[in-house]
Amino acid sequence: MKHIYLNLKRFDIPSEFGGVNRIAPVDRWGRYIVENIQEELASYDSSRVDFTLFFPELHLLDAVRSCKEGSRLKIGSQGVHRQDTSIGGNFGAFTCGRTANAMKAAGCKAVLIGHCEERKDKLEIMEAAGTGDTDAVNRILNQEVKAAIAAGLEVLYCIGENAEEQDRWQEVLEKQIRIGLDGADFHKVTIAYEPIWAIGPGKIPPDAPYIQKIAAYVKKISGGLDVVYGGGLKKDNAKMLASIREIDGGLIALTRFSGEIGYYPDEYLEIIRTYMEES
Repeated sequence: MKHIYLNLKRFDIPSEFGGVNRIAPVDRWGRYIVENIQEELASYDSSRVDFTLFFPELHLLDAVRSCKEGSRLKIGSQGVHRQDTSIGGNFGAFTCGRTANAMKAAGCKAVLIGHCEERKDKLEIMEAAGTGDTDAVNRILNQEVKAAIAAGLEVLYCIGENAEEQDRWQEVLEKQIRIGLDGADFHKVTIAYEPIWAIGPGKIPPDAPYIQKIAAYVKKISGGLDVVYGGGLKKDNAKMLASIREIDGGLIALTRFSGEIGYYPDEYLEIIRTYMEES
């Protein structure tokens, strides 16, 4: 089974506010995306590939409502709180917390946890308090993973090493998996590998042998979990990624990296076509 994920980050912000949204007004942005991709995605064999879209919270309800009956799309949340409501327990005192039960009630089927931007944010908070414990970040993410699974959500769990960690990548990835997924139901988890050291303008992305090496190692220490490439599935690397046996899909974000950069539904579909033709 192949998994194609789309992380829409904060791409809803209009360009006049410094964002990259040029495709639809904010109040219709989630609906526009779903309506412009779900028909073509329905043509793919559901036994071969599934599609999950992670939206900013503002757009989740509209995205869910826009999915037709039997739609191939799974709508997901960009993270959840580490605690949640429970019958006979906490009834919702989580101000500012995006709980897994709330996302499940909104119609979400999946959640993105441990994205490099989330890890960076948590680590910066710790550093502001005088510590920089990456193991503590993994322990917090573990609570989020368990909360998500308890609510019935599928988890895309991101791991990856930065430039300072690259010479000890095995240790870093092993801890992120061992601590972050400790006690979790692996049947609900897919892993996304993010080469953090290679993400960003001017950076050189990893080649196929490097990605294959990482994916094989992750499968080995995770007991064979599906692994997708989280460093950006795009048209330029779709054929290469599809050729790597150990890679089970990819995570798309931007579809256009020059000019009017941003996410565009027609370009997303082109990436899917290119990848699936080689898979």
